[in-house]
Amino acid sequence: MSLATLNDIFFAATERNLDRAMLYREMGKWRPISSSDLRRNVAGTAHALQEWGVHKGDRVAILSENRPEWSTADFATLLLGAVTVPVYSTLTPGQTAFTLRDSEASVAFVSTESQLHKIQTILSQTQVKKIVVMDHIQIPSELAANCARMDEFMTRGLLTLDAQTESFARSIQPDDLATIIYTSGTTGTSKGVMLTHGNMASNIACSLLGFDMGPGEISVSFLPLSHVTARHVDFSMLYHGVTLAYCPFIENLSETLLEVRPTVCVSVPRVYEKIYAKTEMKAHGFAKRAIYRWALSVGRPNKPTILAGQTPTSPSWKLANQLVFSKIREGLGGRIDTFLSGGAPLGRELAEWYATVGIRIHEGYGLTETSPVIAVNTPVNHRIGTVGKILTNLEVRIAEDGEILVRGPSVFKGYWNRPEETQNAFQNGWFKTGDIGQLDADGYLSVTDRKKELIKTSGGKFIAPQPIENSLKLNPLVGTAAIIGDKRKFAFAIISANFPLLEDWARANNVAFSSRAELVGNPRIQALYERIVGELNQNLARFEQLKRVLLVPDEFTADNGALTPTLKLRRRVIEERYRRQIDELYAQAEANTIP
Repeated sequence: MSLATLNDIFFAATERNLDRAMLYREMGKWRPISSSDLRRNVAGTAHALQEWGVHKGDRVAILSENRPEWSTADFATLLLGAVTVPVYSTLTPGQTAFTLRDSEASVAFVSTESQLHKIQTILSQTQVKKIVVMDHIQIPSELAANCARMDEFMTRGLLTLDAQTESFARSIQPDDLATIIYTSGTTGTSKGVMLTHGNMASNIACSLLGFDMGPGEISVSFLPLSHVTARHVDFSMLYHGVTLAYCPFIENLSETLLEVRPTVCVSVPRVYEKIYAKTEMKAHGFAKRAIYRWALSVGRPNKPTILAGQTPTSPSWKLANQLVFSKIREGLGGRIDTFLSGGAPLGRELAEWYATVGIRIHEGYGLTETSPVIAVNTPVNHRIGTVGKILTNLEVRIAEDGEILVRGPSVFKGYWNRPEETQNAFQNGWFKTGDIGQLDADGYLSVTDRKKELIKTSGGKFIAPQPIENSLKLNPLVGTAAIIGDKRKFAFAIISANFPLLEDWARANNVAFSSRAELVGNPRIQALYERIVGELNQNLARFEQLKRVLLVPDEFTADNGALTPTLKLRRRVIEERYRRQIDELYAQAEANTIP
């Protein structure tokens, strides 16, 4: 069927009559949700929202981890012409209050008793009048009049939408507002991005062209649905008949992959980095390390074959695949044949490693404001080191300063209640992405870095930090790295170690420690990471080279604010957190007259 609105996806997904449209884990078992179950659940939820007086244009918030009820609430909201406002489940009460207040949401779906308590503590700061709880819990008496359980909505006896509601849902137009998605705030205050039905539908219609996906395929939904990438992916999968298996918490991803055995993997680079680091950690001991290094030496000359979508046939590759490469894929469930990456730059070196071990990752690129995909590598058009060719319904050009500009039907309507910022986001009708990049002669787009994150040294040289950070993270001893140096004489690296591996290294090398602070302060550990940075410096221009290393005893996570909920680095947060150490480092460098 034609795809003009997100409601078309609901009708396509429920008219297929699949036995397993979705999967969820309950009491240790994976349970299916059929197309007819989904239709019933959405119909009951939409009817309840109607009874509460939810109308076209009203904002409905969803504060939840990934689970079937998330998509159910989303579809029910969209069918009524209301506007979905996703809220990250990891936000603090204050951050949650800001999103609810700014969007003027009148209804909020929450997942658990913990999330209900969060809402309850900030309710007076918002315009929320009704709350729906997804878990089967006892509603607090003080909320009883304005709160309901979602299971009561979904099982109230409606098997499908009534004729009037279905007619209204089908009358929704592409220009109607579908969702307000708040940016994760890597470079400033969170803003509500207004995306219409047509914005997202037009993007979904083009983003998977060239990919063969349909019923029988399985994809794990683990990236936060509050982010546009995950929501786009899940809509796309449902539209194509791919079964969605929900994984609410990323720490359960490894177990989920082994149990569900998906055929499609869509992830952010951070997850691919962890798989790489885990593989490197397992290859310890003389024999295992020797076999691993031999397998990599076999895989490297076969990368062109892998990147062309073919399987090498040489006896040596088959043996390397049997001994090493197949084990990596088995750790991911053993059946994935389509790997995609988005949300942040993958890094060429990491992509090269995956190709070496027989896995071709299709890297893509986009932003919340573009619904999100701008370009993507496909099985037909694939070039490593790029983010692929531009979608067929979009135009891209590179500004004089290197910024990527885009226009087309998936470009957003504007920022919610921020007309001045909306105006500043465009240049003669072209959306300014804030990213620096280039288009090659064959139309493949490469993204260098975020324009606002480019580091300008006091000597006037510009340094793109992300490629350097990606190179550093290829060393398994490096967990996360942040390059600092704006308006300073030189750049340096703040490194959060891969602590499990570093602790193993310390014990194996007789480095005593009683805490992580003591560990990273040990001169031998300091020297170890200085050598890692020194090796990287050999491949950098003189002005890019990292003159110092600040090794910190903390992990960078979304929970402590160092990463966004989609695991992108919050450089400003990290820089502010270690302001004292940074100032001391530069002061010491000045005293030693380092150029």
